Amino acid sequence: MGKENQTSISEFLLLGFSAWPEQQALLFALFLCLYVAGLFGNLFILLAIGSDHHLHIPMYFFLANLSLVDICLPSATVPKMLCNIQTQTWSISYSGCLVQVYFCVMFANMDNFLLTVMAYDRYVAICHPLHYSTIMTPRRCASLVAVPWVTAILNPLLHTLLMARLHFCSDNVIHHFFCDINSLLPLSCSDTSLNQLMVLVVVGLIFVVPSGCILASYSLIISAVMKIPSNQGKLKAFSTCGSHLALVILFYGAIIGIYMSPTSNHSTDKDMAASVIFMIVAPALNPFIYSLRNNELKGALKKVLCQSKILSQ
Repeated sequence: MGKENQTSISEFLLLGFSAWPEQQALLFALFLCLYVAGLFGNLFILLAIGSDHHLHIPMYFFLANLSLVDICLPSATVPKMLCNIQTQTWSISYSGCLVQVYFCVMFANMDNFLLTVMAYDRYVAICHPLHYSTIMTPRRCASLVAVPWVTAILNPLLHTLLMARLHFCSDNVIHHFFCDINSLLPLSCSDTSLNQLMVLVVVGLIFVVPSGCILASYSLIISAVMKIPSNQGKLKAFSTCGSHLALVILFYGAIIGIYMSPTSNHSTDKDMAASVIFMIVAPALNPFIYSLRNNELKGALKKVLCQSKILSQ
């Protein structure tokens, strides 16, 4: 019987981590710790920036938005993954799968846009320090965040609606821990050529163009820093970009591993490892990367922690 004559399925099986039955308890504990650490770490970043008026400047405004996204991105997948590991059921409904596709694409896009905006902010701060306040006005900062949010909200609708028109037959096994577009399309018994084309086009526009902007920003930053006469001045300038650059490497390294490497090089384990990095590890590391070497943020975090201790007593 052909695929087109088979009954449409109502759920998928997320079997990404089911291949390691002996490590289920370890995986559950590891991902729970990373998720909770990222959740509370990014929440403290938001509270610190919101409560300290000294941090109400563009750099921390963008960081606050990044922390919000880094709370939401893992929340789209990790709770369901932990539930599946705990119950050993592995299932997700068809509608739940489409919801995951939407929110994963949305927050991944927003993460990408914010990293680009933050690169532009560092470029202005280092290359045009005397004009920084006139360039990075509150209105421009709001626009630099509002436009990406609107784009990130609307773009996943394209993929979700195109996915909703597909017909899925008897094959409902996804070898991943969440509903990823690349894992879903091969399961469809409909023509997925339009979906695949849109994935390539959107990846080109949403990821290649911003990554090019980041590379251009850092090329100009490096050129400007190399003109600083003192080594101490060069180190100070580079130190303001170190945290952002670390997140850029984590994020784009994982994205390249998942979506931009040749199909022949793809494997389930590599795709899952890359997804874990940008969807769970990077959001958990964000608060630590930005707070460990930032005295202003460390001071604000200490105030928040002290206030929370006083209120708990």
